[in-house]
Amino acid sequence: MTTSYIKQRVAGLSGEDTDGQSRSTSRTSPLGIPVDRPNRDLPTLSCIIPCRNEAANLDELLPLLSAVLEQHCRAWEIILVDDGSSDETPTLIKNWAHLRGFRGLRLSRNFGKEAALSAGLAAARGDVVLMMDADLQHDAALIPTFIHLWQQGADMVHAERVSRDDESWLKRVGTGLFYRMLNRSERFSVPPDAGDFRLMDRAVVEALLSLPERNRFMKGLYAWVGYRSVAVPYQPKERAHGRSHFRLYRLLQLAVDGLTSFTQWPLRAVSALGILLALIAFVYGGYLTVAYLLYGHAVSGWTTIVVSIMLFAGLQLLSLGIVGEYIGRIFEEVKARPLYIVREQWGDGLPERGP
Repeated sequence: MTTSYIKQRVAGLSGEDTDGQSRSTSRTSPLGIPVDRPNRDLPTLSCIIPCRNEAANLDELLPLLSAVLEQHCRAWEIILVDDGSSDETPTLIKNWAHLRGFRGLRLSRNFGKEAALSAGLAAARGDVVLMMDADLQHDAALIPTFIHLWQQGADMVHAERVSRDDESWLKRVGTGLFYRMLNRSERFSVPPDAGDFRLMDRAVVEALLSLPERNRFMKGLYAWVGYRSVAVPYQPKERAHGRSHFRLYRLLQLAVDGLTSFTQWPLRAVSALGILLALIAFVYGGYLTVAYLLYGHAVSGWTTIVVSIMLFAGLQLLSLGIVGEYIGRIFEEVKARPLYIVREQWGDGLPERGP
């Protein structure tokens, strides 16, 4: 099923119908400029790998990855971004950076995966940029497929997981709920089963680098910039060594970042809830007034008053918390601190790109 799916995607991008008949490859760029995309030559490729305490995994990944790139690229570089590791990862990166094609960036502390990816994008010099994790869950055997789809005209190729059966029930439910809330916008949609394992054309990379925001939710930014993207189905492997740094709290934090970066519906939901509660209170107050005038019922309710006060106090605090999240994002953006600080750089990769 995977093979036929990819063949259909390739046929669609190369200008052929499924019966083999050719058709026009003329298309329009995101800026409205007609673009003709014939088959591209083998690219120069920059591979970005964010690393945090991944020494054992890198020992296995880098020989395999460099062998794949050597066969399928005109020239290549592997950019290893150390994001505040406390093990032997910086030393290992420095040693690999003595070899041709390997570069190392060591950030001054742990800035987070989104910042590490951004640092790698800023340093990349290839015609295309590949991003993958260091934990061996992303299969390097898919890289030739990525490159081939790019040669056929795709601006971005991303891996899309086939199943989440290996995840807990709670994580599957939470992931589904998050993406349903995130994709309420009609202007663009973030694929729920896509991650950072993807290949991007230089035009997409430049578009991402032009975005000024500090609070970066990369999965949302990939979708926001647009361009022509193709999904390749895959199933992540088991993590080879170590454990994931994305525990429950970090996942919740990432979800809040994504929602507040790309949606405003939480603010609108608070406004709608306030209007609804005001209407309910108005109707209930009217009912009590009429009942008193007609039947002389005493307006009772010490308990009702206390519960109502606690309910509205809780809702007010919740509303303030939601507004506070957005104000906090504004505060971070206004300070305009750098997204990351590079402490050391090692190695030489591809030559600098011209202006």
